[in-house]
Amino acid sequence: YMASRNDEATEVLPPPGPRKYWTRQEVAHWLLERLSETTPTIVGIDHGFSFPIRYFETHQIVPDWDVFLRDFHQHWPTDGQHVYVDFVRDGSVGNGAQRTGSAKWRRLTEQRCRAKSVFHFDCQGSVAKSTHSGLPWLLFLREKLGSHLHFWPFDGFTVPSGRSAVVEAYPALYKHRFPGTVSMSGDQQDAYAIASWLKHSDVTGELQTAMHPTMDPAMQLMARTEGWILGVA
Repeated sequence: YMASRNDEATEVLPPPGPRKYWTRQEVAHWLLERLSETTPTIVGIDHGFSFPIRYFETHQIVPDWDVFLRDFHQHWPTDGQHVYVDFVRDGSVGNGAQRTGSAKWRRLTEQRCRAKSVFHFDCQGSVAKSTHSGLPWLLFLREKLGSHLHFWPFDGFTVPSGRSAVVEAYPALYKHRFPGTVSMSGDQQDAYAIASWLKHSDVTGELQTAMHPTMDPAMQLMARTEGWILGVA
């Protein structure tokens, strides 16, 4: 779903073809095109952007998001053709066994909003598969667009004027205000809620407040490693 200052959120249909849905690769390339344009844009994506600090400590990864993304991609190459998360989980592809975590580990932002762990697979409402599938595509956009694209809050809590940004979104925070229609699927309602909330909060100024949550310096430092869900206080 996409909205603008003058238009409400509407569905963006997938490219013409036999499939009736978007692949992650198609979404990534579509975003690359849109984010290469001059119009400042904010994109909300519904999966984890990083892992709990316990993961960094356990696997001795320096608390740096770029290092994390590259290391994860080496072990979980889920952006490959016909590579699925379960293929890596069962050892058929990659080396996921060397980069796992406990479902009991949660990021600070997940604790604040009672979201599930990024390692909590095979349960209702899980974001584990979408996170493990989506992280390599964040790296793709990072490498293609570099400093032209601001990943919040890893690049800082303030987005420079005129620059596009990508944020981690959590539909449960916005759906009560933007529930969509009964004809929408659950995924459509989630996407509609994210796009609608981003549009309206930008107009009202709520977005700027959400992008600068009250944190002490230690929390800010942790959020720039673990990430933060936009809208969590």
